[in-house]
Amino acid sequence: MKILVAVKRVIDANVKARVRSDKTGVETANVKMAMNPFCEIAVEEALRIKERGQATEIVVVSAGPQATQETIRQALAMGADRGIHIAHDQPLEPLAVAKLLTAVAKRETPDLIILGKQAIDDDCNQTGQMLAALLGWPQGTFASKVEPGEGEVTVTREVDGGLETVALKLPAVVTTDLRLNEPRYASLPNIMKAKKKPIDALTPAALEVDVAPRLTVLKVEEPPKRKAGVKLADASELVARLKSEAGVI
Repeated sequence: MKILVAVKRVIDANVKARVRSDKTGVETANVKMAMNPFCEIAVEEALRIKERGQATEIVVVSAGPQATQETIRQALAMGADRGIHIAHDQPLEPLAVAKLLTAVAKRETPDLIILGKQAIDDDCNQTGQMLAALLGWPQGTFASKVEPGEGEVTVTREVDGGLETVALKLPAVVTTDLRLNEPRYASLPNIMKAKKKPIDALTPAALEVDVAPRLTVLKVEEPPKRKAGVKLADASELVARLKSEAGVI
């Protein structure tokens, strides 16, 4: 089984994002970047499947500027076999990413594609579903458990009402949820080995994919700051304020 894992380079989860002064987007200059946490989970799950002897190759793909190769190298240091970098310097919308991944999937013919359910920078939660639709493959989203079998994969999904288990015929698309696993840290020897692992260079033009944006960002603003709380003397005062100020009772 060949597994294709899509990863994304985002602002580090421990860094507070700042809006640019012109309100056109989020400031990324001189900001620490890292692999999207859900993408780390996707890489880890692919590695665990391979360690169980159920996969033979793990290919990591990412689209973005030249610095995106650092994110691919991180996945290679975790244990992936090779990488694919789709060079593009402008922001990519979920539909454009799904189209790029579709083109790569047709080249690589993987049996399973795993990607994070969403990226922490835009929180769109769209790429996996769009990818499955474009490929015409079954999908298992929000996976908390993935069990590959003979010609199929069983996915336990986290849904509003609890858990749902689906059986998907391969090839299939799976998007990972937070509780699927705990990603490993790359060891120093593996980091050194990752420097020698191949990363193929592609472009949207080489893949014959139109990545022109369909949306226009009008303005980006920080959420309003939360007002300071007040301490009330007793329950009767709380009820009075809920009536007079909040108007909820």
